[in-house]
Amino acid sequence: MSKVPYHVAIVMDGNGRWATKRFLPRIAGHRQGVESLRRCVEACVERGVGVLTVFAFSSENWNRPSEEVSGLMELLALTLSGEVPRLHANGVRIHFVGDRVRLSQKVQAGLAQAEHTTAGNQRLVLNVCFNYGGRWDIAQAAQKLASRGEAITELSLDRAMALAHVPDPDLLIRTGGELRISNFLLWQVAYSELYFSDKLWPEFDEAALDEALAFFRTRERRFGQTSAQVGGHGVRHGMKVA
Repeated sequence: MSKVPYHVAIVMDGNGRWATKRFLPRIAGHRQGVESLRRCVEACVERGVGVLTVFAFSSENWNRPSEEVSGLMELLALTLSGEVPRLHANGVRIHFVGDRVRLSQKVQAGLAQAEHTTAGNQRLVLNVCFNYGGRWDIAQAAQKLASRGEAITELSLDRAMALAHVPDPDLLIRTGGELRISNFLLWQVAYSELYFSDKLWPEFDEAALDEALAFFRTRERRFGQTSAQVGGHGVRHGMKVA
């Protein structure tokens, strides 16, 4: 097995608590979270990770205070204009994953432009899950198949998922000390290794990422097989064995 997970997924939790602890508005924590994401992307590129998928805004986050939601939308627009050139220069390909219907036309145009600009890059695929939910993903995949008159099977659903362009995550990291998945990649994390960090997301630095990667190296990934079947050779990323 590769010593580095090919696909890392992260629930970036704790921005608001980080800000509250410092008597700052919650949006200040989200801004600091963008800095942490920048460091994480660069670290993943340096360490040979192939895909990074992050949970930026869930479909349930619309229920937060309106000023926080509007602040997050503004922050997304600013981040697109400020970060995309840097990501493009570093060979990062961006995908935005989620339901775009509720987003403004300006934001939708920004997402599409970022994807178009970085489409040819190959050093790292960065999936940003925005207005995303795992249940939404399964439902939209089933609706897509039904509209085409295709049979709904595990294989056809898998191919209709919003992250069908990448293998399933090898490692799922959640920061902030919470021990739950929170409707993130429900289909895709069936065999992911789960790592929970007490660090709030703005505190999650390169050393914290390395601790998570070190944890991953201790895991024997059997995908339903026995240790004898795996035989110490590991299982390639992206395999889906029941």
